[in-house]
Parts: sequence; structure tokens; C-alpha cells
Amino acid sequence: MDFKKQKPIYLQIAESLCQRVAAGEWKSGERVPAVREVAVSLGVNPNTVMRSYDYLCSAEIIEPRRGLGYFVADDAAGKILREQRRLFLEEEWPEVLQRMHMLGISLSELKDTE
Repeated sequence: MDFKKQKPIYLQIAESLCQRVAAGEWKSGERVPAVREVAVSLGVNPNTVMRSYDYLCSAEIIEPRRGLGYFVADDAAGKILREQRRLFLEEEWPEVLQRMHMLGISLSELKDTE
């Protein structure tokens, strides 16, 4: 995984794990890799991965099960997709529209390119 300097590593790890859940790679109720496994595979400190897992727990994407590890929460994929959709509509889409306006691209032009 190539980390970007603009965003904290723990958030980048959390986003990567969310992408795997949203893509259906990990289903509701399925165990996710242990903190140490992820840390070793990414070459980061286990505390960084633990921070990612804490973040995902607070977002109700994964849940801890005492003595068993972390598991994908119910409807985690739905929660992720709803949040990604909200972020796109609130943050990315306005920038796209502004750029389209600057370049003189209409919505009908986009439709014609399908």
C-alpha cells in the first residue's frame, strides 16, 4: 500500500479496509485480519492499525468480539456506500460541477459520452 502524505496513515488503512468490505471481499459477520497481521503486511506499527480498527468500530463498520478478534458488522457495506455517496455529493460533485462550468461542459454533453 502506498501511503499519501496528505492524510493520516490510520485513515488510509481504514479506507482500504472499507473498500474491501464494500467490494464484498469481506461479508457481514466475517472475521477481518488481526491487527498484527495487517501491521506486518503493511509494514506499519500495530498501534497505527489499532487506531484504524478503533475508528472503524466507532463508525460501526467492524465490531470486536472478546477473545475472537474483529468482525464485519451487520450492514457494514451499506453504511460504507451511504457514507461514500454522501461524501461524493457534498464534497466531490460540487468541485466537478465547478470544473465543468469552467470548461464549458454541459450535463447533456456528459450524457452523450456514455
